[in-house]
Formats: sequence, C-alpha cells, structure tokens
Amino acid sequence: MILCSFSKVNSRCKFRYMAKQNLVKIGVIGVGHLGRFHVQQLSTLENVELIGIFDVNMEQCKKVGAEFSVSTFTDATILMQKCDAVSIVTPTTYHFDTAMLALYLDCHIFIEKPITETINQAQQLLDKAEADHKIIQVGHIERFNPAFLHVKNQNLAPKFVEIHRLAPFNPRGTDVPVILDLMIHDIDILLSMVNSTVKDIQASGVKVVSKTVDIANARISFENGCVANITASRISQGPMRKMRIFQEATYITVDFLNKSVEVYHVEDELPADVDENSVFPLEGHDKKYIIYEKPEVLEHNALREELHHFATVIQQGEQPDVDGQSAADALYVALEIQKIIDESIA
Repeated sequence: MILCSFSKVNSRCKFRYMAKQNLVKIGVIGVGHLGRFHVQQLSTLENVELIGIFDVNMEQCKKVGAEFSVSTFTDATILMQKCDAVSIVTPTTYHFDTAMLALYLDCHIFIEKPITETINQAQQLLDKAEADHKIIQVGHIERFNPAFLHVKNQNLAPKFVEIHRLAPFNPRGTDVPVILDLMIHDIDILLSMVNSTVKDIQASGVKVVSKTVDIANARISFENGCVANITASRISQGPMRKMRIFQEATYITVDFLNKSVEVYHVEDELPADVDENSVFPLEGHDKKYIIYEKPEVLEHNALREELHHFATVIQQGEQPDVDGQSAADALYVALEIQKIIDESIA
C-alpha cells in the first residue's frame, strides 16, 4: 500500500490534516462599531487564536483590547505577519489596500461588504488570491441568517422575488449610498438563489437627508424569467428586513429581522398528519388545498457563524460559501443600480 506520494492531491490532503491540528491565527484590522463585534465573536471560537487587533484610532483600539483582553498593535503590517488570516472591518475606502497588503503578507482574508469600491479592485484581489492560493470570504452576513439558512437548501425556483430592507436613519454609514450600505445584502441573497444571468436592471432613488441616495428601488430581470423587486431605505420609521419568494405552487416569506419563515404551498392531496387549522381550500379549484407552515428556525448568532465558517474553510482547504467572486458579482449589480440612479437624478 502506498501511504504517501508526492502529488498535488496528497499534498492537499496532508495540508488539511496538519491544519486541523492547529488553531487559525487571526487578527482584526479595524475595531470600530462593527469591528468590535468581530473581536467579541472571534474570541469565543474554539478553532481560532485571536492574535491581536489594529485600528488607526489607538484610543479605540486600546479600549477594545482591554475589554476582550487581546493584544493591540500600532502597525497593521506587524500584526499581519503573525497571522494566518485577518478580518478586515475598515471603511470601504480602505478595503482594497488593506486586503492587498494582507495577501502580500501571506494571509487569508475575511473582508466586510462591499468587497471593494470598484470592480477593477475586486478583480485584482481575486487574481492575487488565486495566484497565492488564499481564501477570500466577504461579510454578506444575511447568508448566515438562521431564517435564510432554513430555506436556502430547499427546492427553490423563484419566479418573482420581493425584498424590503428598511432602517431608521443613522448618520453612521451615510458616506455611501443606500445601495452599497443596505441593498447589496439583498442583491447577494438574490444572486445566490436565482441560478441565472441578470438580463435587465431598472432603478430609481432619492437623496432625502444625506448627500447620497437614502432610498432606492431596483427591478432586476433574469434570463430564466425570474423578476425581483428590491427596496432599500435608511429613512424608515421602523426596521424591516423581509423577503417574499413566489414560485410554482409555493409562496415563502423570510423575515431576516425576526428570524422566522412562513410557507404556503398548494397540494392536490392532504398529507395524513396535516393540522386541519393549517389547511385552506383553494377557491375555484376542486381537490386543491393551500397548506400553511411556520417551521421552527434554530437560533444562532450569524456573525459568529460566518466567522466560524471562515476559520473552518481555512483549516479544510476549501472555498467559503460567500467567496470573493460572489461578492464581486453582487458589487457589479449594485454599482449598475447606482449608475442608473445617478444618471436619473443628475
């Protein structure tokens, strides 16, 4: 029996075996409002060794470091040199330079959405990561929302999708349009569900209280006939993060905020164990029934789940669910929507 041979396959297996024996050494770059949560969650993961944190605001850096008993660094380069991977939670303006530096210093990277400011920057990161055999995972956190995880592996074949993401006004984040701040979450979700190429985009938006677009709507048509209507607003009286999926014989509501799922589906025959209170006759159709279900959704912290996923794919030498290409695709659509809106209000 040959126990080992010098081949890419066996080398990869050896890498996986060795990696699983060690914790993934991770540093956090940027520990503001969101970065602090990264530090909080990474410090609890059993497959991670949190090496340290860096922020240009050293007062904030020391504050977070003291809160979670983690080392602080005055130079991001020195921190990266000690790490297998970094979590980049800086403003979007600094994503590209920070991520490229991390790749040059031999680090896998987790980077918050959007991946970069431009498609050209995203492509450069993808090319560099591929050449260096490094993982890029992007923080489209709703992919790890318990409600979405419950439905994503079901037999989804959307024909029409309606998504609303509404939030009360918060000055933080208004340096970018609502499309890149909020809507991009739903663009990513949509592209992950609809297995087809975007055919057409129509969009409109308005600046209300900030210098960038605060409310926007986009209608996205796909080659397979699916149509999606997405609305994002950061000037709402109350929050809403809800998606409605319509497909043949099925209607699904996913509430990202309340982490719940509701399903209505049409059946020709009633299941033997169905609850009579969840069955409604379909008017005008003999022997057809609408069955309502509200399945139990298992609760978990979505940020912890995606960071654990990041560390796990590094250990196993695999690609993440939300890889750099997925994030670049979402960014492309978001920038197209932004371009259409900018031209309409110029």
